[in-house]
Amino acid sequence: QVQVVESGGGLVQVGGSLRLSCTASGVEFDYAMGWFRQVPGKEREAVSCVSKSGASDYYTDSVKGRFTISRPNADNTIYLQMNSVKPEDTAMYYCVAVRPCRYYTDLYDSYLGMDYWGKGTLVNISS
Repeated sequence: QVQVVESGGGLVQVGGSLRLSCTASGVEFDYAMGWFRQVPGKEREAVSCVSKSGASDYYTDSVKGRFTISRPNADNTIYLQMNSVKPEDTAMYYCVAVRPCRYYTDLYDSYLGMDYWGKGTLVNISS
């Protein structure tokens, strides 16, 4: 059984930092992992993705230079370091496993392979 579990969300002030963690289990091959976020009433947004080797990554424009995704051991645990957070970063953050990074944005709906999501961790930025 595949499980994807996020942690690290919470309340932080504008300009502060937060680190999200995610661990996936039950998948017996190498795969990409990443993060989406969603605010109630708005569309889901791809935030960041890291390839199965950890060698390549993706960031949405609004977080470039502030967020860093890492996969230190090229295994099934990733981190999202969030610095200089802004009120617009407030959202539920979901970790995703297996979906390749190229299917995070324009090609999202064309992906028909395995796709595992965590239950989410809430990030709340206070001003």
